[in-house]
Amino acid sequence: MEKNMKRIGYAIATVILLLTEVLIALYVHDAFVRPYIGDVLVVIVIYTFIRIFVPERCKLLPLYVFIFAALVEFSQMFHIVEVLGWQDNRFLSVLVGSVFDWKDILCYVAGCILLGVYEVLVRNTARRR
Repeated sequence: MEKNMKRIGYAIATVILLLTEVLIALYVHDAFVRPYIGDVLVVIVIYTFIRIFVPERCKLLPLYVFIFAALVEFSQMFHIVEVLGWQDNRFLSVLVGSVFDWKDILCYVAGCILLGVYEVLVRNTARRR
């Protein structure tokens, strides 16, 4: 029962964070929130989505999410959208991205550090029970 409650919590968090990302993408056109906060949030969305299916014990999940996000970012350096023929598909080209930027990698690091802190706090809280 507790595992299902965690899954539901992560599913709700995923939907809320994904909607936040979409709203940022559609309506925020600034030099901070969209490029930086959006990139920090994207790794958190990926994390909460994975946690729906793996709600327990995966201490290195923040690291795995970072590696995945970094691989996607590095694939942009090699124009993966064009290689895959997705340049005319607005959704896929925005989802994957088309411009490599080291600042994006730093935002993914920041997001994954936040996730690592969250993991430690959750683990310590569970031990105290």
